[in-house]
Amino acid sequence: MPGVYFDELTVGQVFDHPIRRTVTETDNVLFTTMTHNPALLHLDEEYCRTQTEFGQRLVNSCFTLALMVGISVNDTTLGTAVANLGWDEVRFPKPLFHGDTIRVETEVLELRESKSRPTQGIVTFEHRAFNQKGELVAICKRSGLQLKRPRGAAA
Repeated sequence: MPGVYFDELTVGQVFDHPIRRTVTETDNVLFTTMTHNPALLHLDEEYCRTQTEFGQRLVNSCFTLALMVGISVNDTTLGTAVANLGWDEVRFPKPLFHGDTIRVETEVLELRESKSRPTQGIVTFEHRAFNQKGELVAICKRSGLQLKRPRGAAA
C-alpha cells in the first residue's frame, strides 16, 4: 500500500509527486462533454482563437483540479483515506492548455486527531500543480479523514 498513515505525516512535509501528465485535447473534450459543460472556452477553437485573450481552448478547470488531486493519491492517501472531507481555496492562477505537462506537489498543512474516531485523524493538504514552465496553474487545500497505523503493524 503506497499511501501513508495519519501518524506518519508531519506538518510541513512536502511530497514531490513523480507522476507527470501531459494534458491532451481528448482529455479536455471528453471531460467537458461528460460533465455537460457547454463553455466555448473548452470546446470552440475558433471562438477562443478570435474572441479571447488566450488564442486557444483552455483545459476545463474541473479536470485540472481532479488531475492534480489524482496525481497526489498514490503517495499520500492510497489505501489510507477513509473519506474526502472537502476542498477549499481552489484557485487557478494561470490557464492550462492542450499539450501542457503538469507536475504536482503536496504539502501537509495541518493534522488533527479525530475526537470521535480514535483510529483516524484529519489531515489538511495543500496541492499545487505547475506547468512545464514552472508556472503555478492550480492550487487547493483538501481535508481528509485518514487512517492511523493499525496497532502492531510494522512501520
